[in-house]
Amino acid sequence: MNFFKKVYDAVRQIPEGKVATYGQIALAVGSPRAARQVGYALHVNPQPGIIPCHRVVNRFGSLAPAFAFGGKEVQASLLLAEGVEVDSEFCVDLTTYLYQGEFIME
Repeated sequence: MNFFKKVYDAVRQIPEGKVATYGQIALAVGSPRAARQVGYALHVNPQPGIIPCHRVVNRFGSLAPAFAFGGKEVQASLLLAEGVEVDSEFCVDLTTYLYQGEFIME
């Protein structure tokens, strides 16, 4: 299975109302040092309505400054619609919203 497919499969597992970090996704797909590549895979997400890339943030909880599908304001509104609070600095509180579950990879 190629890297991008693994990334998309992992991101689909993030439940509504939670976020994961690029590093978490990289670790889940077996490439723990590939957080930037995860970001690129999400930037070229072929199914933005199906693969919820808006649920992925950086290790500090910050939204993507160049969210591929409309900027950080759009990412924030998508998260807010799912019950994830985003502060005025476009940051999510990871102590509250970080997905702690296991990613099941085939």
